[in-house]
Amino acid sequence: METRSLLDRIAEQATTRPDAVALVSGSRQVDYAELDAMADAALARIDALDLAEGAPVAVHAAKSPETVALILACLRGRRPVLVAAADLGERTYAELVARTGCAAVLTADPAGPVVRRTDGAPAAKPDLAEETALLLTTSGSTGTPKIVPLTHGAIARFARWAADQFDLGPDTDVLNYAPLNFDLALLDVWSTLAAGGTVVLVGTDRATDGRHLAEVVRRSAVVQAVPMLFRLLADAWDGTAFTAVRHVILTGDRTPAPLLARLPAMFPNARLHNIYGCTETNDSFRHELTTAAGDGEMPIGFPLPGVDALVLDADGAILTGECTGELVVHTPFQTTGYLASNGAEFVRLGTDERPYFRSGDLVRRDRDGLHTLVGRTDFRVKVRGTRVNLEEVEQVLLDHAQVREAAVIGVPDEVAGIRLHAVVRGGDSETGALNSLALREHCRLRLPRAAIPTSIQVVGIALPTTSTGKVDRRAIGARLLNRSQS
Repeated sequence: METRSLLDRIAEQATTRPDAVALVSGSRQVDYAELDAMADAALARIDALDLAEGAPVAVHAAKSPETVALILACLRGRRPVLVAAADLGERTYAELVARTGCAAVLTADPAGPVVRRTDGAPAAKPDLAEETALLLTTSGSTGTPKIVPLTHGAIARFARWAADQFDLGPDTDVLNYAPLNFDLALLDVWSTLAAGGTVVLVGTDRATDGRHLAEVVRRSAVVQAVPMLFRLLADAWDGTAFTAVRHVILTGDRTPAPLLARLPAMFPNARLHNIYGCTETNDSFRHELTTAAGDGEMPIGFPLPGVDALVLDADGAILTGECTGELVVHTPFQTTGYLASNGAEFVRLGTDERPYFRSGDLVRRDRDGLHTLVGRTDFRVKVRGTRVNLEEVEQVLLDHAQVREAAVIGVPDEVAGIRLHAVVRGGDSETGALNSLALREHCRLRLPRAAIPTSIQVVGIALPTTSTGKVDRRAIGARLLNRSQS
């Protein structure tokens, strides 16, 4: 088994293959020798700040080769590095910096990192595990983002698994679509560099440009992204297959069945993987698609090697055999626990002293051990006494050929207690033909009565999303409330 650290493996590329391309950003190419020199220069600049040994620093995660080199420099200097979205609100960013005890905030620049020292000492020294490398954050859709520390060892173990699973190696082009502060970058960027591959960076300014995405995907061997990327590709597709792609990795959210059905023709030489995971545990399940699912249900599959997964009932008891309940997992890649949190999301079960992460996801496990995601524990509502899973209703709406996006929320109702309100976006050319009556009939044929939305609003614009690209139900609920009060 590979035992070298991730940093050693990246450094080795600069020594043995200095002219190999490490990063591609637009028309710019950065080879491993240049990346190594950029990281060394940035580390020297950081060392000159005379910060306390091991003190964390924050890096603005604006996507560029300089930012990748700056994060690499922090890792080489054994400084935990907070990688947070560059567009976070000023207050939220300042709070994250304070909670992690960052001694400085660094911004990448071609002339060298721009440094802003933080004022004063943190209120309390952060309780970071030894060898903490990255400080990632959750999406923060329900408040201030939680801080997720990852150790050098966890990242190295993940990189070894990813390289073996997705054939990462010298000169393998891997698309990096996600922001650098997302856990997806552990595969797209860090696992790729450790394996000697080429990271193809997609800038945030081109992330919704379907034609540009088609150009960069056409040169890539591995493409990992949320469904939105594949929707943009499908909309811009000219019928020429992406023959260079060997692995398509779907992650982050459910892929609508109509879109899923198009992927085999677009990527005829690729293996199609559905990957399940979260920032806290990284990837934990994989399902390989042999045929496109036609009913909107795509399994998340089986646990990865070294991953232990359990299903709990509503009282927290472990279920066996065929069952439906909350998924809890322990992975070799997971965080040591949230920073400055009571750790309620991590549990120890029975005599097992290892922390399991409570995902909040509801799964169905069949008799063969195949797992399928069926919703969220917090997306269940009761309508006239009947329990309804909002995500299942959304999935039925998404299965309609003319629906591009869908969100379903529970709205207080004097009679029913809760009624369901759906907002859907149709295709650009079909919105006029799509109406609530047709959608209600579509739902009637597929859902129990209590799960049929009482009201369906058809819109022609994109639905609001969270920082992770998922539909923001909170924002939709707030809009509905404001409209009812106006």
